[in-house]
Amino acid sequence: MISLSATAPPPEQTEPVRDSVSSSEVPIPGTSSRRRRGSRLHQALFAGPSILLVAVFFVVPFLASVVFAFTRWTGFSDTITWSGLDNFKLLNDLGILTHAIKVTVIYAITSMVVQNIISLTLAVALADTNRVNTLFRSLFFIPVLVSPLAAGYIWAAVLDPSGPFNSFLSALLPGQVHYSWLGHSTSALLTVASIDAWKWSGLVTLVYIAGLNRVPRQVIEAATIDGAGPWRRFWSIRFRLLAPAFTFNVVLTLVGAFSALDVVFSTTNGGPGDATSVLNVAVYNQYAQGYFGSASALGLVITLMVILTAVPLIGWLRRREVQM
Repeated sequence: MISLSATAPPPEQTEPVRDSVSSSEVPIPGTSSRRRRGSRLHQALFAGPSILLVAVFFVVPFLASVVFAFTRWTGFSDTITWSGLDNFKLLNDLGILTHAIKVTVIYAITSMVVQNIISLTLAVALADTNRVNTLFRSLFFIPVLVSPLAAGYIWAAVLDPSGPFNSFLSALLPGQVHYSWLGHSTSALLTVASIDAWKWSGLVTLVYIAGLNRVPRQVIEAATIDGAGPWRRFWSIRFRLLAPAFTFNVVLTLVGAFSALDVVFSTTNGGPGDATSVLNVAVYNQYAQGYFGSASALGLVITLMVILTAVPLIGWLRRREVQM
């Protein structure tokens, strides 16, 4: 008789359990820190040349001009001596400093107001995107591409007493117009500021158009359904939502007008008399006469005016954005 006995099956040959993470994926100590150092090195290599150029051509000359503003440095002496506030006192006694500040403030405010009024009007008219508006946007942007010196010379010819502008007015008005727009102290400053506003209005217009296109159409449609007219929709909705673009343009145009030189130089060269002698024209005249310390002092005044005007203005306009 054969007896059947239960025999246990032989144990299966199982492979040892391997770690789910391969040895190649195990982080090596110090790798992440080396990667961070390498990334910082790459950033430094890319940013280094730009930082060097800015430091050499902007930072160092600015710091040097600040120091020279308090020195007696002229083209008639081989030595540079410390003079403290003597340059500012001399410029003030001569009336150059106060007059240049006054003219610059009037010029900057006029240019800023004219630019923003013209640009905002054009932006509202050209906000919709179509072929006609695209063409006019390009045409109004052309002056931005023109050199400021060239723009000034062109307008000086146009505004000549016997030039095209007076001929155009003579055709519209009774009698002949021979007014010298750049030759009278009462009109020269406002005329030059308006030319500067015309030169840069295309750029400001594009900023306003970008801001208007960000206004939700649903809000405009809802206001229209509620019976709001075009002026009400613009003033109560579009202009309020345009606050960031308004802040940018006001500061940009005002600061840019503070540093104006090219348009003034090519139209009136600071004249007639000193009616359009803005601060940069006064700086140029001081350098041309060899008074380098006085010119540096005027340059420092321009910098302080920009800082003392731009910082409070930006803060006030930012608070206005929140309130609106």
